[in-house]
Amino acid sequence: MYNVKLTRLEMMRTKSRIKIAKRGLELLKMKRASLVLAFFNMVNEIRLLKVDLYKTMDDAEDRIKIAEMYSGKIRLEGIAIEQSKIGVSVEAKNIMGVKIPNVKLEERTRENVPYELISIPSAVYDAKESFERAFHTLIEIAEKENSLRKLLKEIEKLNRRSNAIENVAVPKMEGIVRYIGQGLEDIERDQLVSLKFIKGKINAEAG
Repeated sequence: MYNVKLTRLEMMRTKSRIKIAKRGLELLKMKRASLVLAFFNMVNEIRLLKVDLYKTMDDAEDRIKIAEMYSGKIRLEGIAIEQSKIGVSVEAKNIMGVKIPNVKLEERTRENVPYELISIPSAVYDAKESFERAFHTLIEIAEKENSLRKLLKEIEKLNRRSNAIENVAVPKMEGIVRYIGQGLEDIERDQLVSLKFIKGKINAEAG
C-alpha cells in the first residue's frame, strides 16, 4: 500500500512530519485570517471613500457651473492649461508578506497658492480645489482596489495550500503511521508465533 520501511524509526519520522505539517497549517490559517480581516477592512474603506467621492464630485460640478457663470468656459480652459501637472510614484508596502501598491502623488509646490488666490477668481479656485480632492480620492480608491485583488489572490493561494495539507498531506501521513503500526504488530505477532513454535520444538526434543 505504502512504499515505506516498517520500522519504528520511520514511524517516529512520519509522526514528526505530521506535527510540523499541522503547525504549518495553523500558521497558514492564522495568516489567512489576518489577510481576510485586512481584506474586509479595505472593502469598508473603499465603500466610505466612494461615498466621499460622489459627494465631492457633486460639489465640484456645482462649483464648476458657478465658475463658468463668473468667468466663462474659455477662461476656465485657459486656467486649466496653466495648472502644473501632478506626478505619481508607486512604491510597495507589505501586509503579512503580500506586496501591495502604495501610490504617492507628487504635490506641486505650495508657493503658487498665494498667486492663485489673487489671480484666479474665488469661484474658479473653489471648483479647482474640489476637483483636486476628487482626484486624490479617486487615486486612493484605485490603489485600494488593486490591493484588494492582490489580497484576494493570496487568500485563494493560502486556501489551496491549507486544503492540500489538511485534506491530503496530513491524512496520507496518518495513514502511513497506521500502516507502519499495523505492519509492526504483524511482525511482532509472527515473531511471537515463531518463538512459540521454536520453544515447543525445543521442549519436544528435550522431552
